[in-house]
Amino acid sequence: MRFTKATNYALHTMLALLDASPVKPIGVQQLTELQGVSPTYLSKILTRLVKAGMIESVSGVNGGYRLSRKKDDITFLDIIHAIEGTASLFECDFVHGDECSIQAVMKEAEEKMESHLKNTKLTDLVQKHTQV
Repeated sequence: MRFTKATNYALHTMLALLDASPVKPIGVQQLTELQGVSPTYLSKILTRLVKAGMIESVSGVNGGYRLSRKKDDITFLDIIHAIEGTASLFECDFVHGDECSIQAVMKEAEEKMESHLKNTKLTDLVQKHTQV
């Protein structure tokens, strides 16, 4: 199973925003320097996160991005869905009646993974690093 690089950048961006001041936004340039990605590419990712309601864009000289939801409410699954969408990772192309038996196995595995990602918050990761 594999997610796009956009998901990787989105997760790291959200982690940076989680660690930042809730008052002072972080500019795109600063976020791109942290990850070594182009501002144009990261802007597309940020737009998806804004549309998902996780961050907000602040205009002006001291503008940038900041969280728009409580830190404790943001899960890995929220971020992944904002970037990748909610479509199933596996679709059976063969016609086997009501449900493809392979599809059933893949769907069960996907549900378990989604449950884990839904129950894992970004703040859990921060707490693990501060305990080390």
